[in-house]
Amino acid sequence: MKFKIITILTIFAALGSWVAFTGCDKDFDEFNKDPYAVTETELGADYRLIGEPFINTIRNIYVQGPAWITQLQQNLLGDVYSGYMMPPTPFAGNSNNMNYNFVDGWNTWAWNPAYNVMSSAKFVKEKAGTDYPEFVAWMDIVKVAAMHRLSDMFGPIIYSEFGKVSDDGTILYDCQEKVYDQFFKDLDSGVAGLTKYVNDNPGAKPFAAFDEVYAGDIPKWIKLANSMRLRLAIRISKVDPARAKAEGEKALANTYGVITDNGDNFVVKTGLEHPLNVMSGAWNDVRMGAPMESILKGYNDPRLGVYFEQSKQFPGDYKGIRQGIAIASKGQYENFSALKKLGDVQLMTAAEVTFLRAEAALRGWAGAGGSAKELYEAGITASFAQHGASGTAAYLADATSKPVPYVDPVNPANSVDASSPNLSTATIAWNDAASTEAKLEKIITQKWIAMFPDGQEAWSEFRRTGYPKLFPVVVNNSGGTIDTEKQVKRVKFIGNEYAQNPKGVASGVACLKGPDTGGTNLWWDVD
Repeated sequence: MKFKIITILTIFAALGSWVAFTGCDKDFDEFNKDPYAVTETELGADYRLIGEPFINTIRNIYVQGPAWITQLQQNLLGDVYSGYMMPPTPFAGNSNNMNYNFVDGWNTWAWNPAYNVMSSAKFVKEKAGTDYPEFVAWMDIVKVAAMHRLSDMFGPIIYSEFGKVSDDGTILYDCQEKVYDQFFKDLDSGVAGLTKYVNDNPGAKPFAAFDEVYAGDIPKWIKLANSMRLRLAIRISKVDPARAKAEGEKALANTYGVITDNGDNFVVKTGLEHPLNVMSGAWNDVRMGAPMESILKGYNDPRLGVYFEQSKQFPGDYKGIRQGIAIASKGQYENFSALKKLGDVQLMTAAEVTFLRAEAALRGWAGAGGSAKELYEAGITASFAQHGASGTAAYLADATSKPVPYVDPVNPANSVDASSPNLSTATIAWNDAASTEAKLEKIITQKWIAMFPDGQEAWSEFRRTGYPKLFPVVVNNSGGTIDTEKQVKRVKFIGNEYAQNPKGVASGVACLKGPDTGGTNLWWDVD
């Protein structure tokens, strides 16, 4: 398949539409097909002109299909780097993203869908204007939901400068600190705008026909915005603790609160097949990651059988693949544990938000709504409930189970023994006498289990905290630019941006703490 890659510069030629870029002749035309080939007057009826763009926009946060785009957008990056998954396939002669030789043609698709979102946001703002501020406010929230994921991959991105093209064609990048500041401001405007609309129009649902998440329930979008603010506040808690505390407490103090019930989870309900089902089932390109095997087996975690199938190669057992190993052929690991079939795409859950509140309590922030212990246990309980798992009380009381050594039955060189510093010793039961760092490890390890299968968010939290402990790659093809033990820190800027927006990329590189490599920490990653 030959991709017709279009850079960010090209997007501006299509700002009259929310279809931002073209792609593979076979699949991508369908992915970004414009089903709204009617006049602007016709689209004005029933909010369609400003409402229809939200459907594709929300579906681009985590691309809903075709699956090959999602594979490149997230699966061969965050899903692997988080320890959740690993392909058995030796792509590109087994020198690829999994062992730190970035494939630029892949990573372009981590970049492009986000700018489809940005085009939609610009279009909606221009068309809605002051007549429909509730739609502008809604888009402010959706935009942050998409773009914080992009920034947490690359660091500096085009955000506040989007749509501002200089005479020589340059579009400048924002440093990540500025991007996060703008995220908080956009959440401010989104929450304020939706709150005013709800107060002025109680019970109204102008979004209903276009909202595949909450069916037009505006208070739930406000609750999601507060939850995302808490997520981003916790994300910057090491690099800017004062701002983090202020933003976190603002989220917790909001009248609408944060997500506390699984019925309010941020789940995109399209009715489409989950892309991971295609990758794992039809293509056999996704299998359990080795850290998942080590941690879930060690904890006797009932979610193991909810998340994964038993291995066909080792019936009755669950087997994961270690990231960044030498794979001679797909057949070596193809029959390790596949993913259980997934339903709708989840992007934030009550369990995750409860663990965020647990960390907020651990940090002494006001308004968390309980002690760190209470919220830690509530987070586990929420995850068990979400997945229909039983035995919550016994699990919470387990003070002895730990992650177990990983054994690779195909190649023992990939195994991780009990003496490895990369094998966690964290237990499950809360211990008030433990150190703050030990408590944090428990919180993040359980949050990591609960956030599955959203590897992008799990990878971000691993980089921020170092938890849970993950196994480093065995094969490192980065040429020395990525430290094996510290593991991959970010994704390099894409080649098309270097070719067509070189001054813009240079402005982004100047923001980094080092060179444009996968070994350079993001702004909030202060390890």
